[in-house]
Amino acid sequence: MSTQRSTAQPAERSAAGPADLTRFAWLSIATAIATIALKAGAWAMTGSVGLLSDAAESTVNLVAAVVALIALKVAAQGATQRYLYGRAKAEYFSAAVEGAMIFVAAGVILVTAVERFVHPQELENVGWGLLVSVIASVLNGAVAFVLIRAGRRYRSITLRADGRHLLTDVWTSVGVLVGVGLVALTGWERLDAVVAFAVGVNIIVTGVGLVSESVAGLLDKALSDEDNAVITAILRQRVAAAAAEEAAAGHAGETGHGVAFHGLQTRDAGQEKFMNVHVLVPDDWSVKRGHDYIEDLEAELAAALPGLRVLTHLEPISDPASYEDIPAAHIPIHGDHRDTDAPPPPAG
Repeated sequence: MSTQRSTAQPAERSAAGPADLTRFAWLSIATAIATIALKAGAWAMTGSVGLLSDAAESTVNLVAAVVALIALKVAAQGATQRYLYGRAKAEYFSAAVEGAMIFVAAGVILVTAVERFVHPQELENVGWGLLVSVIASVLNGAVAFVLIRAGRRYRSITLRADGRHLLTDVWTSVGVLVGVGLVALTGWERLDAVVAFAVGVNIIVTGVGLVSESVAGLLDKALSDEDNAVITAILRQRVAAAAAEEAAAGHAGETGHGVAFHGLQTRDAGQEKFMNVHVLVPDDWSVKRGHDYIEDLEAELAAALPGLRVLTHLEPISDPASYEDIPAAHIPIHGDHRDTDAPPPPAG
């Protein structure tokens, strides 16, 4: 017997699929356009290759925001007969594209930095250029905070990736501002190129992180250790409660009684969380009693982890066949024979 249940939290989530988060992508697009204009203006005023590299990264932000918009629109669509589990994984493609775009921007920045180091150029209007860049950085920082918070709330890798990228852009801008300021103070023009090169390396590190996370999601990585711990704790509590009930009824240790779980598997899919587990119940339970027990269990799990979709398989606890279909890769629940392919030992 298999049943499936899901929860609709946060409030914007519905049975049709994940929450529509495209408004955050539009915010990111508008921010990218504004910061490109501001940073390009700062570069035009000063001639700083560091500020040029900063503007180049904002161009990547714009492309990434457009891709994020597309991915979020796809991910928000509900399940269909062709896509039975929805399309939440579309967000991972957005993160991968953003990571790839970061590599392209980093390459342009590194080449430009080397060229400017070989052929240094005197900076102009440094004060005005720095002021404009500071305004752009404050705007990026504010939007980054909004995106990261929304990404955590809605479990959206696209929003988290976009927010982290914008936050990296902020720190990049801080480094560039420091570099340009030091050039103005020391007169050493090559320092501008050195800072730009460091910015390029930092951007590459960010890109590697985004691509790694998106690949892990596409390969159906398990839920986090924290989420798995919540699930296993609930299952162990259920086992203990059933044991106490059987003991009170005088069936303690008897074969065919008690409740156990095994074969737990979990996976992360953007805003969605999935788990499946085998539920072993007393041999003499009726179908209705087993079904009611599973319904209550799934409701408890879904309440503990909003967005979790639970798939259960009901089996008689003393039947050896119940222990023959445990998947090779699963999450330990009990740490004893109930997590293996061996049936429970006979009573006595």
